[in-house]
Amino acid sequence: MNIEFNGLEETIPQGLSIRKLIEFFGEGDPHVIVEQNGRYIYPKNYDTCMVAENDRIEFINPNLGG
Repeated sequence: MNIEFNGLEETIPQGLSIRKLIEFFGEGDPHVIVEQNGRYIYPKNYDTCMVAENDRIEFINPNLGG
């Protein structure tokens, strides 16, 4: 299945929840913010929110500082 992940085209397995997508990409920041098609996904919904074909997913790391 194809998605846009952080601005890049990516191929991922079908049937992934947001939590499984975080694991798939090896995101280690426990405070990562996830947007799906421009909408914020609450962490409590990571297990039930499913990724669909052509979704635009953004991972935002709030701990990046300057």
